[in-house]
Amino acid sequence: MTDRLYYTDATLLRFDAHVRALDDTRLQVVLDRSAFYPTSGGQPHDTGTLADIPVVNVTESGDDVVHHLAAPLPLAVGDAVSGLVHEARRRDHMQQHSGQHLLSAVLEDVFGWPTVSVHLGTDGCSLDVEADHISTESLREAERIANVHVLENRPVTIGFEDAATVRGLRKPSERDGLLRIVTIEGLDINACGGTHVARTGEIGAILLRRTERTRGTMRVEFRCGLRAVARARHDMELLLETAGHLSAGAEDVPSLVQALADDRRALEKVNAQLTEQLVAHEARALHASTQPDARGRRVIVAARTDVPVKTLQGLAQQVVACGGAVYLATSTEPPAVLLAASEDAGLDCGTTLRTALQAVGGRGGGTPRLAQGSAPTADAVLACRDRLLATLIGD
Repeated sequence: MTDRLYYTDATLLRFDAHVRALDDTRLQVVLDRSAFYPTSGGQPHDTGTLADIPVVNVTESGDDVVHHLAAPLPLAVGDAVSGLVHEARRRDHMQQHSGQHLLSAVLEDVFGWPTVSVHLGTDGCSLDVEADHISTESLREAERIANVHVLENRPVTIGFEDAATVRGLRKPSERDGLLRIVTIEGLDINACGGTHVARTGEIGAILLRRTERTRGTMRVEFRCGLRAVARARHDMELLLETAGHLSAGAEDVPSLVQALADDRRALEKVNAQLTEQLVAHEARALHASTQPDARGRRVIVAARTDVPVKTLQGLAQQVVACGGAVYLATSTEPPAVLLAASEDAGLDCGTTLRTALQAVGGRGGGTPRLAQGSAPTADAVLACRDRLLATLIGD
């Protein structure tokens, strides 16, 4: 069993220990005592050095803490070794984890939204709460209350109690025996093995960025301390850059973006109308320039390499709407076929195309008036086209 020094002192970064176990590669090391926190409970692992060798990962194996090194450890079992935990990463994790405890308490006690799960990532952090909806106003108020508790600089204490007798836990523990209890004075009591600050003031600013619905819960994205400041600065720079492009002040960006979005929708509507008119004009020209066959059908064949055949549906429908017409289009990127026919052309497109595609290893289908499908290769598309033309000519 590794004596976990961070259990009683999360500020301890430099420590001495003895090697208790090594794997064959000497890259995985177990010590008799360690200040390194392993990935656990949603909190990422510490990094640092062991005998001046970088520690790139820290995991748990039963009651042991396993240190994963960047290079083999040149020591034997029983040898003394010194470790150093990277301070900035440890402090950041302490801020995020303690901030999460505080935030979860606020969301449950003030708004009635208990925390279901937590993720403390290397960039953003999030917690999922039992809530149907979280309004912008509620998010803003939760952020305000959480930061008030930070400014109150409440003590955060660590204790140990037996699971059978402990009382007042926010969430019952599933563990037996001795529990490590983290208490934010007057606010929260939780069984937790993570690293925490000594007072809420050390958490720093708490920033609630956004929410989203996920698997029946609401996910709240947050950041604490220096990470919150960095994210707020990044967001502000994006806002100012956008404002610069618009030659406006930051406070004018929302209304200007809304106006641009409205203009875009109006232009898209006009563009769609003009495109429809252009397609109708092209369809009439194609229909008029194609000579009828012996049955009076105008068979129009389009081989396209620049666009997928699915983008030609509108043109195909416009062509056959002119009457007495069949429109056949193929594309090689991706390998696909489209077949359309007017009602008076005497052709069931769905059945005809399905049969031709199956013969070349493809698949597809549709209605009697319009069908499309895919083929495994460009050569298969050409073979399918030849089969369809043979059917149309011999029909």
